[in-house]
Amino acid sequence: MLVQYDENTTFTGLELYLTRGLTEYLVDLMRLFSKLVCFGVFSAVSMFLNTLTPKFYVALTGTSSLISGLILIFEWWYFRKYGTSFIEQVSVSHLRPLLGGVDNSSPNSSSSSSSNGDADSSRQSVSECKVWRNPLNLFRGAEYNRYTWVTGREPLTYYDMNLSAQDHQTFFTCDSDHLRPADAIMQKAWRERNPQARITAAHEALDLEEYFLCCATAHILLAEEEATTIVEAEKLFKQALKIGESCYRRSQQLQHHGAQYEAQHRRDTNVLVYIKRRLAMCSRKLGRTREAVKMMRDLMKEFPLLSMFNIHENLLESLLELQNYADVQAVLAKYDDISLPKSATICYTAALLKARAVSDKFSPEAASRRGLSTAEMNAVEAIHRAVEFNPHVPKYLLEMKSLILPPEHILKRGDSEAIAYTFFHLQHWKRVEGALNLLHCTWEGTFRMIPYPLEKGHLFYPYPVCTETADRELLPMFHEVSVYPKKELPFFILFTAGLCSFTAMLALLTHQFPELMGVFAKAFLSTLFAPLNFIMEKVESILPSSLWHQLTRI
Repeated sequence: MLVQYDENTTFTGLELYLTRGLTEYLVDLMRLFSKLVCFGVFSAVSMFLNTLTPKFYVALTGTSSLISGLILIFEWWYFRKYGTSFIEQVSVSHLRPLLGGVDNSSPNSSSSSSSNGDADSSRQSVSECKVWRNPLNLFRGAEYNRYTWVTGREPLTYYDMNLSAQDHQTFFTCDSDHLRPADAIMQKAWRERNPQARITAAHEALDLEEYFLCCATAHILLAEEEATTIVEAEKLFKQALKIGESCYRRSQQLQHHGAQYEAQHRRDTNVLVYIKRRLAMCSRKLGRTREAVKMMRDLMKEFPLLSMFNIHENLLESLLELQNYADVQAVLAKYDDISLPKSATICYTAALLKARAVSDKFSPEAASRRGLSTAEMNAVEAIHRAVEFNPHVPKYLLEMKSLILPPEHILKRGDSEAIAYTFFHLQHWKRVEGALNLLHCTWEGTFRMIPYPLEKGHLFYPYPVCTETADRELLPMFHEVSVYPKKELPFFILFTAGLCSFTAMLALLTHQFPELMGVFAKAFLSTLFAPLNFIMEKVESILPSSLWHQLTRI
């Protein structure tokens, strides 16, 4: 008897019988092996579970609760400090590239997804995230150091002071300083990190007799950092003013003789403007407000192109102190222009002036009955405009959040700018009757007009996403940075909180009811392994017949 397999192969009946017998033997062997394995695994698992005592479950759940609690504490601390989840950041930064995630920074993807509008928005976002020098910054020796002596806290961050050091090197030094020993010493002094080393270097520069009357920057450093009162600082700035004016006149005559003289004249101009502005601020702090206003006006007329110092913001604050609202409006008309960069001082001062016209008679109940008048509508719109520009200011003005000393640098539209503005202007809002009440009733209505502030603004560009990171660098650690828009808690914090609570509850129940929880644990594990047992039984019943069918076709 022959069985045809193909054109080249044939089997006899004996060979076919032996082949089928061998196949059946292999199938039976596989079935027996799978049963032994499954029986051994389940027997081992059952034996292990039966030997466990309730103390084991208490220790297991307690340890799980402790570990998840530690993870929760770390995640919460990291989120409060850096504004993001550590697990999420690690997953995005390290795991996504390993799993073949798309790199958003690749040139192809960025070039294909960008447009002209997006490019304009990104450029505006970069400009809005620029850090600016605070035009109303305090004196280190007379104000910041006093705070440190009383509280033991450092009001300035290293990042903020490093930016100030860079500003000082830009404004107060030039390439020809190495030709004059006193200026060479001061050039090194501005680079010093240690305050005492800077003060010592300034005294060393002044000890050179031939340069005592030609080193204004040394007097500036001593006035800023060594003077412990505003009176002492003013005295040093007056000495610096005499030297600065002399150097300015001398360099003004030689500025066209070469690039070196032009750079020196630019430096002398910056020094003179800085001295006069700080002298005006000393007069304002000592109560001579009218004198301060005159000095600021003269300085703005003498150097109209030096807008980097933002002297108009000092002038606005002094005019508000004098309650000279007509002059305040005149300054706003000049600087609240669409082509000029805005600030919280500009926007909120404009809102204060419009609120002043209606705030003394404003009543939310009456306004809801009769509607808003034209003047009230203008005031509300001005408040909404100001809040859209910097949404952090109202909480400080309404004293819903505690104030700290303002930093030496601010980020426009950020929490640092809100602190700097409120620190000096809260008293002006309190002086206008009903202004804070009007702000309290209307400021939250701004957010209904901009439901997605990071994507689209109403009167300004979308709110920049970089403000939180920059503010955390500018503001001290003990201050809780205001975040806008308010971030929801990351998923991993919620997950670890739920896991910690659940395992702690299991540990407590197991400790209180060990026998009942033991029965529950066994029933739970049996239920958990039931699908696996069902799958194994199906495999045992299906796999052999299917394999036999395939083999008999041969």
